[in-house]
Amino acid sequence: MKNLFQFAHRTRTALGREERSRGFTLLLAALIASIVLAIGTSIFQLAQKSLLLSSVGRDSQFAFYAADTGAECALYWDVRFSYFGLTEPSGVTPACDLQTLNAIGRTGSYTQTMTFQFAPNGYCVNVSVEKSLDSQTNAVRTVIHADGFSTVCASVDTSPRTLQRSVELHY
Repeated sequence: MKNLFQFAHRTRTALGREERSRGFTLLLAALIASIVLAIGTSIFQLAQKSLLLSSVGRDSQFAFYAADTGAECALYWDVRFSYFGLTEPSGVTPACDLQTLNAIGRTGSYTQTMTFQFAPNGYCVNVSVEKSLDSQTNAVRTVIHADGFSTVCASVDTSPRTLQRSVELHY
C-alpha cells in the first residue's frame, strides 16, 4: 500500500509540474509574440515614415521643375520675342508645353508686372514678369518670378499636400 501511495503521489507531482510547465510555456509564448509584434510595428512605422519623406522629396522636385519650366518659358518669350515689353508683338502667340500663355497686366509703360499661369506636365506654375526702368542707367530691369506647385492648378489652394518651390531670375 505504501508503494501504491508513493506512485500516486509521484504521478500527481509529475502532473502538477507538467501543468505548471504548460502555463509557463504559454506565458513565454505570449511574451515572445508581444515582443515580435512590437518590433514588427516599429519596423512598419519606420517604413511608413520613410515612404512619406520620399514622397515629399519627390513632390518637392516636381514643384521645382514646374517653377523652373515657368521661368525658362518667360525668359524665352521675353528675350526672343520681347513679349513682355511695352507693346505686344504682332503675329506671335506665346505657348509653352503646348499651352497658350494668356499674360495679363500690360500697361504700356514701365513699371509693369505681367502674370500668367499654365500647367507643365500636369503641375501648376504661376509666373510674374516685372519690367521697370532703372532711373540711374535708364536701362530696363526685368525680374521673372515663378512659383511651381506639386499639384494641378485647381487644387493648389485646397490640397493639404501641395508643395511650392520658387525660382527668380534677374536681368
